[in-house]
Amino acid sequence: MTNDQQIRDKLAKIKALFQGATTAGERHAAQAAIDRLQQRIGVVPEAAAAGHPVVEYRFSLNNPWSLRLFLALCRSLGYRPYRHHRMRRTSVCVMISKHDVDTRLWPEYLEMDSVLTEYLGELADHIIADCINPDRSDAEVVAGLPGPAASGELQG
Repeated sequence: MTNDQQIRDKLAKIKALFQGATTAGERHAAQAAIDRLQQRIGVVPEAAAAGHPVVEYRFSLNNPWSLRLFLALCRSLGYRPYRHHRMRRTSVCVMISKHDVDTRLWPEYLEMDSVLTEYLGELADHIIADCINPDRSDAEVVAGLPGPAASGELQG
């Protein structure tokens, strides 16, 4: 029978393995091992220990950069983001308490996403100005109704 410290040592090794995993299968196997060991030593999420019920939340994110940020933030806070079969790639579920969503995860995500969005916008403006055209003005507004849609309408 292993003692508590041995299990914690194994958990640390598995977390190191998880961080060094190169494939999704390796990460999944390492996460499953972490979950089993945490159950054995009685690790309970902080929210559950404080009396806040843990429920499934679904988050829909509007771009791949925000999605990557959200997944990384969830994992850094100790949550395991997942998706149900046939869910959109931009939707993510997390088992978390409302208290943790309201006080930790969502406020931190919004702040980080704001900084990331601003940075990526400035980077895009800089690249477009340097490589394509330095004119950053908006499209010209013309009077009158739009003409017939002979040329078609494209969406990006």
